[in-house]
Amino acid sequence: MLPYTPYSEILEKIKSGEVSLVARVENFLERIEKKKHLNAFNFIFEDAIEKAREIEAKIHSGSAGKLAGMVIAVKDVLSVKDKPTTCSSNILKNFKAIYTTTAVKKLIEEDAIIIGKTNCDEFAMGSSNENSAFGPVLNPHDNTRVPGGSSGGSAVAVAAGLCDASLGTDTGGSIRQPAAFCGVLGLKPTYGRVSRYGLTAFASSFDSIGPFANTIEDIASVLEVISGHDENDSTSSRLPVPKFSEELTFPKDRSKSSENMKIGIAEEYFGEGLKAEIKDNINQIINWLKNNEFQIVPIHLPHNEYTIAAYYVLTTAEASSNLARYDGTRYGFRAPEASSLIDMYKSSRSQAFGSEVKRRIMLGTYVLSSGYYDAYYRKAQKVRRFIKEDFDKAFNEVDVILTPTSPTTAFKIDEKSSDPLQMYLSDIYTTSANLAGIPGINIPIGKDSSGLPVGMQLLANQFEEEKLLRVSAFIQNNYLRSLK
Repeated sequence: MLPYTPYSEILEKIKSGEVSLVARVENFLERIEKKKHLNAFNFIFEDAIEKAREIEAKIHSGSAGKLAGMVIAVKDVLSVKDKPTTCSSNILKNFKAIYTTTAVKKLIEEDAIIIGKTNCDEFAMGSSNENSAFGPVLNPHDNTRVPGGSSGGSAVAVAAGLCDASLGTDTGGSIRQPAAFCGVLGLKPTYGRVSRYGLTAFASSFDSIGPFANTIEDIASVLEVISGHDENDSTSSRLPVPKFSEELTFPKDRSKSSENMKIGIAEEYFGEGLKAEIKDNINQIINWLKNNEFQIVPIHLPHNEYTIAAYYVLTTAEASSNLARYDGTRYGFRAPEASSLIDMYKSSRSQAFGSEVKRRIMLGTYVLSSGYYDAYYRKAQKVRRFIKEDFDKAFNEVDVILTPTSPTTAFKIDEKSSDPLQMYLSDIYTTSANLAGIPGINIPIGKDSSGLPVGMQLLANQFEEEKLLRVSAFIQNNYLRSLK
């Protein structure tokens, strides 16, 4: 099931001259053109070939960085200086960034090649990548189905072989859920592990930048580079960054080995609404983990049922505040026929924002309004604290928690567009991690009877990504490679 080669092995072939980096980049560009019907990219950076020539010379001279020549796509909510940053919205249709996102800058400094900007739900608001001014992204496994959202373009770019890795953003599951739908790895780091500077905000206390890839080695390598404190982001952590790329095996010390690894299973994630085939796949891997001496521990997360409600109250409130800056005054689209300042605000926002963004702005304004602030926003903040406390208690008992990533596999395009509530419930297993600020990863563990990828989620306590990486690597190298 995993015929993929970690980029570190490809780099060795580039060093030896067996593989040409320039030819690799040219091949990716050809594949992007061939697969353009998937609509994964909003913009392609043609200067990638020239970058490849420069970096290949550095590789052969021994002066290249950690990610030398790794071809990476970035979600179109991450700024790259002098390149378009539209957030897949008409309100930023012709906007070009004046600086580069810290996470992307760190990739470039380690000689990664940024090949383009990927399609996404407008301002990262959606679970299907159907809410884009550039049109929907198609699932590479079945073009009649969605890739998941909001980072659908980044997931598809990796799944379809259009790049080595990609960056997405995760506000309530927008890395993990599309990773599950597209059959790739996708990691949401701890809130604060990766600087948000240069990320166009949806909900500032929830947003996280993280990687997609086909191998856990590549996930670890990219995460290691993009993590760390940033003076431009007051919420970024000052904790030292582990060498994630060296944390992929269990130590020989038995006290830290897989035999003492406790994996929590919360009954709240396996109730009504979970597709039977997904449950069966996950039960199969739980039994396999038991047979490999992992300890399976039942746990309880009593406030889990309130996660979707709390998430949408809080994120829409933050979105209504963050998106107030897009008013046609300083940058972005301005309605040409406006007769007054107020009319310009209304016309610009009405014409350029999509329906989902408008819906969330209105919801957010409502829950923050006089008379409803205490009833909704303040209460949701209390629930958020309870959810965090549930996880704190659980991680006193277990090392990681294993759950489904999504209740279903990829659904049909337009299947849920007319029912926002059903669309929002696609994130029922992922939003809790953002509410608690903990890291999570999607691992592809098989396919259903329709040939669609099935995903499984692992969650760990704050700043314990190395636990996720070790367990994921163990599953990848000992379970997934055995699947036919």
